[in-house]
Amino acid sequence: MNNILSLLEPYRTISIIGMEKNVGKTTVLNHIIKKTRGKFPLGLTSIGRDGEDVDLVTNTEKPRIYVESGTIYATAKELFLKGDVTKEVLKTTGINTPMGEVIIGKALSDGYVEIGGPSVNALIKQISNEMLSLGAEKVFVDGAISRKTMASPSITEATILSTGAALSKSFDKVIEKSALTVKLLSTEKERDENILQIANKILAKTRLGFIYKDLNFKNVEVTTVLDASKIIVENLKDYVTHIVVKGVFTDKLLEEILKSTNKYKDKTFLVEDGTKLFLSSEKFDIFTKSGGKIKVIEPINIICLTINPKSPFGYEFDKEKLLYKLKNTVNLPVFDVLGDE
Repeated sequence: MNNILSLLEPYRTISIIGMEKNVGKTTVLNHIIKKTRGKFPLGLTSIGRDGEDVDLVTNTEKPRIYVESGTIYATAKELFLKGDVTKEVLKTTGINTPMGEVIIGKALSDGYVEIGGPSVNALIKQISNEMLSLGAEKVFVDGAISRKTMASPSITEATILSTGAALSKSFDKVIEKSALTVKLLSTEKERDENILQIANKILAKTRLGFIYKDLNFKNVEVTTVLDASKIIVENLKDYVTHIVVKGVFTDKLLEEILKSTNKYKDKTFLVEDGTKLFLSSEKFDIFTKSGGKIKVIEPINIICLTINPKSPFGYEFDKEKLLYKLKNTVNLPVFDVLGDE
């Protein structure tokens, strides 16, 4: 997994997100910490809590986070006081969590830390920037249970996606779910700058809008797009080119559009980024194969996929088979999180 370091080189903020608990994202983080030892100061934080000895959901042992002296990390006060590193407080943030205020500290010795940051994406971005300003060269954000929103380009510049046996007992299901997640998170960006400017104007004011061939547009007031299929269908006129959607885009919404009309063909649904797409492979394929298009305003930069062939529930897959299948299914570098430890 040494090549993972060269993939990280261009980026200052990187999130590690897991498709499920126990797919090895903390092991990936520990690997990166180990391989960058002595090279440059790291910054670490987490959305929610991570780094505890025992997984609070599955009650299984999990890797701890071991840092070297000089590491800058942001964590809740209750967790800052734990761990066995000698540390100093660099900054109090005024950001509160159930475990106290988020403190940015610096490890003055090697040792274990527990990391638990805020659960709001915008605050993670703020804290990451503060750690960079305090001397961290790269900041890693350890995601929490299935928080795919952490991949959002508004939070970090690059993302490592972790999958593995804990996702399902079925080998084929792990491949299928992993491939779909990569496909949705990597949804193509809209390239027309005029369309992007109009889409951002729409999103600044409302949750739904329609862009016309002549580049005029219409804002529509809706409480939530989840129940807006009727309004969308009514507005799918011939002169509409793009439907701009703020928030999540779901199977239910897609199914209702597919049932009601075929006027979505050759039109583009535009969402903020791939983390907003909650679609099954079946519905996504039906929609796109029948002429519908989905694009994003901000593309997500997934730089690699990591796998953990072992499940904490007592079963495991053949590592080489899992690596081979995923490498031939997704258009990304794939690494085994345990293979280089």
